[in-house]
Amino acid sequence: MSGGQFVSKCTADAITRAAQQLKAGSLVALPTETVYGLGADATNAAAVARIYEAKGRPADHPLIVHLSEMADISEWADEIPEYAIALARKYWPGPMTLIFTRSSLAQNFITGGQDSVGLRVPDHVVAFALLAEFKKLGGKGIAAPSANRFGHVSPTSAEAVSAELADYLVDGDLILDGGPSQVGVESTIIDCTGSAPRILRPGAITEAMITQTTGLHPAESETDIRVSGSLENHYSPDATVALDCEPELGDGFIALASVPTPDGVVRLASPANNEEFARVLYAALRSADERSLTRVVVHQPSGDDISVAIRDRLLRASRGR
Repeated sequence: MSGGQFVSKCTADAITRAAQQLKAGSLVALPTETVYGLGADATNAAAVARIYEAKGRPADHPLIVHLSEMADISEWADEIPEYAIALARKYWPGPMTLIFTRSSLAQNFITGGQDSVGLRVPDHVVAFALLAEFKKLGGKGIAAPSANRFGHVSPTSAEAVSAELADYLVDGDLILDGGPSQVGVESTIIDCTGSAPRILRPGAITEAMITQTTGLHPAESETDIRVSGSLENHYSPDATVALDCEPELGDGFIALASVPTPDGVVRLASPANNEEFARVLYAALRSADERSLTRVVVHQPSGDDISVAIRDRLLRASRGR
């Protein structure tokens, strides 16, 4: 495996060292419950610039700041509506990013020049330990987009991070191996700058969950806020992704376990339910490239649960990079 020298088992010593390296301006790839993130000190412009460089990410594309606890919102956000507090209490730590009007702590190099900032408290024991250790050193938060090249499939394992980014990391950078991500698709992004929440990117926290928690129906109107993963082409493997058609000889195939595999087709994943579908999706798309397949056919799951997020990612993947 290329770049194996960067990968570190998550001992207490490794987490302490990773926090120190972040404070010193290095990059640390960290596991979260959604996908792996490529982290830097969210107040260090030079370190954050290296995230953009390593990912090949457009400079106007904002980053999500990861916090160790809900109380830290007030440092980064100027206006915090009641419904946002209700959401944070209910779903943090968890796979949800909230967008607020930014405070002066959130600089343009984090927000992509916008007046808003995205915040999240991740639900992963390693991410939590790293954020807590970083805070002890005076750290305010870790900026961390997904740890992959821009437009590619997000990584859900340390091996996938290494395969994507080892060539772009330098001495002092680290990849913390916290095992496979348990959710498997990126966080729900919710705009909290208006009078009602608005979903900017679907994820495991669904529209029904938001309504149940806040008593408000998510706003439908358009917004000009830019967020991660909102471009039409994204989350794409090298292989072409085709949706809801019949797979042909030599194609890769991803579908629920109840769907049989046609002869001569390479079955990449057979998840039992929609949650497992989300968890294995990106690894299955990556395995298509590892096997040099030219096309992957995906039979999309139905429903209004995490399947909404799966269909969102697959639509973008199907458009290529």
